Amino acid sequence: MTVLITGAAGFIGYHLSQRLLHEGTSVVGFDNLNPYYDPSLKRARLARLQSTAERTGTPFQLIQADLEDRAAVESAFSKHRPSQVVNLAAQAGVRYSIENPSVYIQANLVGFGHILEGCRHHAVEHLVYASSSSVYGGNTQLPFSEHHSVDHPVSLYAATKKANELMAHTYSHLYGLPATGLRFFTVYGPWGRPDMALFLFTKAILEGRPIQVFNNGQMTRDFTYVDDIIESLIRLLYKPAASDPALDPANPDPASSWAPHRVFNIGNSNPTPLMAYIEAVEKALGSCAEKQFLPMQPGDVPATAADTSALEAWVGFKPNTPVKEGVARFVAWYREFYGA
Repeated sequence: MTVLITGAAGFIGYHLSQRLLHEGTSVVGFDNLNPYYDPSLKRARLARLQSTAERTGTPFQLIQADLEDRAAVESAFSKHRPSQVVNLAAQAGVRYSIENPSVYIQANLVGFGHILEGCRHHAVEHLVYASSSSVYGGNTQLPFSEHHSVDHPVSLYAATKKANELMAHTYSHLYGLPATGLRFFTVYGPWGRPDMALFLFTKAILEGRPIQVFNNGQMTRDFTYVDDIIESLIRLLYKPAASDPALDPANPDPASSWAPHRVFNIGNSNPTPLMAYIEAVEKALGSCAEKQFLPMQPGDVPATAADTSALEAWVGFKPNTPVKEGVARFVAWYREFYGA
């Protein structure tokens, strides 16, 4: 079996690739190593993946190209014939989407279209793709459920992720492609992204600089540890979406479909106030942060919380790593990796 993982040099893609290689599954990675954040971190992840592949004797190959490059995507499918595809490549970041909208349209819409075409024409057994909790947009009913409407995005990033869900559903309906969308809730952990809060907080505190605390600290997030994300993803990968014959077309449920397409929340189901999250960072570092309180950023929402009952019912797993434990693991990794 060969799994094609786009965004293999990214945060979640790296961890998923490691897990699959350890399990003896061949991985073809696809990543453009763009400079949205420090490419040296991405290269360090790739070096570890190559080391794992050599140690386990499991094939790993990286294709360095853009998803927008249709020929490169088609070549990856035709040459490697993946049985499953996990699409994690995307232009990330809510705030960055406001400054650079065209990048999101190309990578998240055009690029995803090329992935769908590759799956369609090469008999892929299951497409798993990254969506985001941001699709819930301006919803205030918590916890967020897959049964809720997601028609009111508040950032272009969120809009592209909802568009991905609609595009995947259409291909599932037209071509019978089993597809599963994963609405990730604020993923954190070792080898994380430098633009995320935990990375920014840790770096600033160690360097003696103030941390920026938006909405004056009045925010809550369903922080989800990366190992829980990977366990959920692996279980879903091997249990393809199926059609729901009980769906009522006169009153369709957003969480279900007559097509073999599903979406799942992947969150810790334990929303944590931002100030408590910062306290966990301070405790792990043994140092107090100087805080610069700022207003809410455009495109942000005050709170997220995941209802993961559908995930638990489908694959028998529920993310459960406590925030204090996960933050401590990240800080230990950060100190080792950067010699801090």
